[in-house]
Amino acid sequence: MSQFKKGTRVLVLDDEFGGVVAFAKAEQITILTDDGIEITYHQKELILDRPFKVSHVVRKEEPALKRSKTRQISRKKSAFIPAVEIDLHLHQLVKSERGMDAYDKLNLQIDTARHKIEWAIENRVPKLVFIHGVGQGVLKEELNYLFRRYDQIKFYDADYQKYGKGATEIYILQNL
Repeated sequence: MSQFKKGTRVLVLDDEFGGVVAFAKAEQITILTDDGIEITYHQKELILDRPFKVSHVVRKEEPALKRSKTRQISRKKSAFIPAVEIDLHLHQLVKSERGMDAYDKLNLQIDTARHKIEWAIENRVPKLVFIHGVGQGVLKEELNYLFRRYDQIKFYDADYQKYGKGATEIYILQNL
């Protein structure tokens, strides 16, 4: 049974708008956009417009002024897609750092990021914000290396006004 029933609110993956399901026939879903236009999509190009069940969702109002030079995507296009925040500060990941050396700490942070990316890909979550802090930049560089290993991920510095230089936002292309 299709999860896209008439009247259900949906978002279009890899785009900045959504609408309400007008009708569904097999895997083809026709939506009525907020502008009153009917458009037909394959069901794999849509997700339900509902809150995510992790930490909290952030709606961005303005794009940040500073951008990374590697793998940029249009901030205008992705500005209103909900983002899931993942705080990689060690005190958020473990109860005690006792007995952990720098190598263990960094590996825990990278493994956490990798698991969250895999979760997001599996659950078709289009946007994540990794809060890594400023520090010496080691974690940020390791994260950038990790992000470059995924063809469907575009990444850039997160909103400077909200996070300063201590966060990276990734956008996961869903229709590759």
